[in-house]
Amino acid sequence: MFANYFNKTPMHIFYGKAALIDFLKSIKTNQSTVGFVPTMGALHQGHLSLMQQSMANNNTTVVSIFVNPTQFNNPEDLAKYPRTLDDDLKKINGLSPEIIVYAPPVDDIYDGKPSSQFFDFDGLENQMEGKFRPGHFNGVGTIVKRLFEIVQPTNAYFGEKDFQQLQIVKKMVEKTKLKVNVIGCPIYRETNKLAMSSRNALLSPKEKQEASIIYKTIIESKENFQKFSAKIVTEEVQKAFENNPVFTLEYYQIADEKTLLPCIRKSKNKKYRAFIAVFVNNIRLIDTISLN
Repeated sequence: MFANYFNKTPMHIFYGKAALIDFLKSIKTNQSTVGFVPTMGALHQGHLSLMQQSMANNNTTVVSIFVNPTQFNNPEDLAKYPRTLDDDLKKINGLSPEIIVYAPPVDDIYDGKPSSQFFDFDGLENQMEGKFRPGHFNGVGTIVKRLFEIVQPTNAYFGEKDFQQLQIVKKMVEKTKLKVNVIGCPIYRETNKLAMSSRNALLSPKEKQEASIIYKTIIESKENFQKFSAKIVTEEVQKAFENNPVFTLEYYQIADEKTLLPCIRKSKNKKYRAFIAVFVNNIRLIDTISLN
């Protein structure tokens, strides 16, 4: 059953899929639409902007809060991932008490067996994040597919910061023939242009401010890409981080937006995007920008 989290304003919060499915069935009509925003919690303004878009375009909005263990290849990263359910619920309630929240335990999702399904994403999974985080996208595909089956949304909203994940989810929906429209939404940024992320909460104020170098670097790379080859642009980005003692560059890659394959030689008929992953004090930050 759903619980009232706040005394003043009722808020629908579900901790079990069976009750959520029953409730959604009770309010759905043939004409109504359901928008869905899957999250791992530690909500920030970027997440709230996805919810706002969902509310603007759908009769019902569902938000999931679930730190998915199968997409973490590093147990330490899973352990330190911020979990702030009470604060998350306050933020959602402040946006709209009509938003339905699904905050399940691991057993409710995985029936006591947290393991990943294997997916073939036509090679999208082998680039960048997939290369440095083995098994990550099988975990992503598994949890998103499971959540789509439970919520059965009309539209699902994802931030473009995780652009590779967005393409992976679209491919999963295409291959499994799930009836969901997957919608990418613009990156929401801090005042210093750092891409908003739940991991930003783990940064010190000084680290967060200094992390502006990530956006500054990819903006410069966009300008340089108009004049130079992908190889030269990549080398310049690598040099920028070699001279910085605070940050460690994991990768910078210019790739075809559709296939995510590295750009070897520029083509006027393709759209390109820069992808970057950087460590600061063992905290991993990613960003991306369109180069066209």
